[in-house]
This record gives sequence, C-alpha cells and structure tokens, in this order.
Amino acid sequence: MVDGATKLWHKHAQPRTVSTDHGDETPPPPSLTDPLVSIRSQTNSTEPPPQPRNSAALRFYAVGSFLEVVGDGYGLSKTSVWRCVRSVTNILLRHAIDYIRMPSARHEVMEAHQSFHAIAGIPQIIGLVDGTLIPIANPSALNQAFICRKGFAAINVQVVVDHRGMFADVVAKWPGSAHDSFVWANSVVVQDAERGFFGQSFFIGDSGYPLRTYLLNPVTNPTTRAEENYNIAHIHTRNLVERSIGHWKMRFRCLHKLAGGLRLKPERCCAVAVVTAILHNIALSGGAALPEEEEEEEEEEEEEGVHNPPQLPYTQLV
Repeated sequence: MVDGATKLWHKHAQPRTVSTDHGDETPPPPSLTDPLVSIRSQTNSTEPPPQPRNSAALRFYAVGSFLEVVGDGYGLSKTSVWRCVRSVTNILLRHAIDYIRMPSARHEVMEAHQSFHAIAGIPQIIGLVDGTLIPIANPSALNQAFICRKGFAAINVQVVVDHRGMFADVVAKWPGSAHDSFVWANSVVVQDAERGFFGQSFFIGDSGYPLRTYLLNPVTNPTTRAEENYNIAHIHTRNLVERSIGHWKMRFRCLHKLAGGLRLKPERCCAVAVVTAILHNIALSGGAALPEEEEEEEEEEEEEGVHNPPQLPYTQLV
C-alpha cells in the first residue's frame, strides 16, 4: 500500500491480505541478488558503467562522504557520483515492497508473537515502532519545517521493526519538526490497525505514542508492582527497535549525525532512507555481521506542542 503522491518515500507493505490461492503461505521473496541484477541490466549512456556506478552509490550510503570524495576512489566526478546515487536509489526503490513488509501470513504472525514474547513475556506483539531523525545538510532545506526539536535540519523517519530486527515498515516523508505521534497517526499502519487488519496483535511504542487498543506504551507514574514490572518488560522489548536503528545508522553512515547530514535535496534524503532500510534488511537476511554500536545521545520525547507540519510534496526522484 502506498500513500498517494509520496509513493517513493512512504514504504509500506504491499497489500497484506493473504491470497486465497496460497492459503496461509506467502510467495518466497526474490533472490537477494535480484536488485543488483536489475541495476546491472539497466544502463544509461550518460552514466558510468554498472560496476563502478553500483560501487560508488553503495560507498556513498556506507560512508556518507562528500560526493567528490566518494568519486576520488573510482575516478568519477562529483556529477557522476550524483548520477550513480540517483540511478541506484531509483532502481532499488522499486524493490521496497519485496524487502520491507509487515507479517501477514498466519505462521509469520505466530513467529513474531512467540519471538517477542520470549524477550520479556509480553504477548501478541507484532512490531515495535519508533521515530528517528536523519540529519540533512542541504542549505535549501534550512527552513522552519525541517528544524527538529534539537535545532538542526532533519527528516523524521518512522520505522516498525519485527522480531528479527528487520524493518517491516518505513515512513520517510515528514520534515524534522513533525512529532512522532503525528507521523504515527498519519501512517498506513495505523489505518490498517484501525480497520482491525492486525487482529489481536499489538504494537509497542514509547511514551511519545498514545495508548490505543493496538498500541502499548509505558505506564506513566506506575504505582503498583505490576505496573512497574510491565514497564520493565516494555523497556526490554522495545530495546530491539532502538538497537536496530543504531545498527542501521552504523551500517550506513550517510544517515548518522557524525557524517554531517545527507547533502542531498530533502526528497532524495527520504529516498536514501528507504533504500538503506532495504539494504539493511538484505544484509541481515544474508547473515552479514552487525556493525559495532556507538553511544548516541538519547532522543527525548516531546510531551507537548505537537506540530502538524506539511507533508513533503514529492512525486518522484529526479
């Protein structure tokens, strides 16, 4: 399901009803090499050959350096590297629904329930939701809508993480001033949850999200031992989404604040966020080693002054 004009930036699972032709079975995902095969098969006379093009784009995602610095390692100009990133990003975006999807088949839901329950005993959890700020460094984006509560320009990306630490949903279309609860309330996941698509399953979110019949947040000011135990279990369970975001940003340093922010237009920053989430899932599926975590400043939740910023008006990556 895709959200209108922002179809390239709001990645949500393809229609998640299970086909009656397959019962509870879901079609196997495409080979992990399929996106790269697609990239190699689509060449453009104005772009570098596929191999250096792919390598330059992947290096940009991984290190987040200036385009000209990335190009130096491949003998490419800044403009050529920009074309590499644009081309590879566009191609990989087409595979988003193959690699970022919510559990839907019965066995997938049961596996999620059992795995999350094994962490700290909270039953029937299907996903963990959190928001994270992706710094951007394009001067044209330095307007009030992009300035986050920490005072720098960013986009606010919402992710839902499954029991494996993989991204099951990514919403990358809101500027940094958007509050996490606002992004959540306007997401397709919430629309599906309101319609009862997830049945008796729950999501877990921090105190920045409102309590709902399908979303569990911590108890504010617990007064009983049971409430304290619940909050402890909630923290242990939700830790997975925080670690997953940390691994994602460490694996793809272009997203990390230490890289100085993405030096692309905001709409391309949104696209890069989705593409790196795809690549992160592919890396986990392939058994790639997790990057070492770094200590990051904790993002405190904003309790009031919720903003309703304009949605980024992006229709395609050019």
